[in-house]
Amino acid sequence: MPSNQNKRLFWVFALSSSAYFIQGIEALPFQGLLYYLKETLGYSPEKIMFLTSVLPLAWILKPPIGYIVDNFLSKKSWIFLALALSVISVLFLGLLSLPVVLIVAAMMINSANTAFRDVSVDGIMCVEGKQYAATGRIQSVQWIAFSLAGLITGLAGGYIAFRWDYRFAFLCLIPFYFLAGLTAYFYKDDADQGLPVKQRHFFREMKLLFSDKNLMLLCLFLFLYRYSPSFGTPLFFIQRDVFKWGKVWIGALATISTLFEIAGALFYFKFCRRINIKRWLFFSVFLGTATTLSYLYYTPYSAIVYNILYSLVGMFIFIMALDFMARNTLKGLEATSFALLTSVSNIALISSNLSGAFLLPVIGLKWLIAISALSSLLCLPLINKIRY
Repeated sequence: MPSNQNKRLFWVFALSSSAYFIQGIEALPFQGLLYYLKETLGYSPEKIMFLTSVLPLAWILKPPIGYIVDNFLSKKSWIFLALALSVISVLFLGLLSLPVVLIVAAMMINSANTAFRDVSVDGIMCVEGKQYAATGRIQSVQWIAFSLAGLITGLAGGYIAFRWDYRFAFLCLIPFYFLAGLTAYFYKDDADQGLPVKQRHFFREMKLLFSDKNLMLLCLFLFLYRYSPSFGTPLFFIQRDVFKWGKVWIGALATISTLFEIAGALFYFKFCRRINIKRWLFFSVFLGTATTLSYLYYTPYSAIVYNILYSLVGMFIFIMALDFMARNTLKGLEATSFALLTSVSNIALISSNLSGAFLLPVIGLKWLIAISALSSLLCLPLINKIRY
């Protein structure tokens, strides 16, 4: 591989990992904020859930954000702008004692900053990754960085909440924003020019996206691939009420699972160029059905095995699906088309949670698990129809 290509890919990896690390570390103030809302203000769980549910609204608008990123300025410019606005947001949150409505508003703005940054970085991943056949490796590095940040957040977030408060945690984010800005500075975006001005028309580009039969088929496949009625919350209740697991042990198990998620990402980084993604996606459907059915046997010992083993396998399959999405983005509209695909994936997960919540009191946990397993098979007829 030529040295110039090595250097360029190095900064793509550096920018991608720093951006995703920040996404993970931005949860640092969350524990302290929860304590503030619950113990200082006396908010109910329902009220806290409502407030936190409105924070990521900008992520629903990822396709329009992708259009903006693809067509105006450069992806690198949007990263700098989003990072600068994030610094302003966390200074506002960290230095001032604000009423809750302003805290939520500022966090929503910062969530929008993160969405712009995420779409821009993913656009770079698609453009550069397809050019150098490295989409899988870049995404592996992204999610390793995200998981590492999760480990730090779990440990440091609680300590900061105990010693200081959520405002100090917001201020701790500033050095990480500058680090990401440094990696963005060294990334040269000379191949990132967007579309010509005369082609910049939102509805024309949306029509281009939604008239691409292969992309629409991929959207349908992704929805069915990611959708299955969720039963994660009932399992958590079993852990607490039946197994009598303490908060410390549940947290420790989550930390161990995160380490295995990192291992799964490392495995994909190593083997992504050797696998036939369509074939592996086909087999992963049956694997997903089998693992779902395994939850019909749920004991304290099997729960530990499931958490650890499925974290490793699940991360491998998750990045493989993202890699498949990235390789099927439209040329010149990488950020927009990848944002559309990830939005479909997110809608599938939301649908899974809602349908699981609806079905659980009606049919019970065992039948919910069975239906969830069978619904995983719905995407099978579509795999071979996708052009790849």
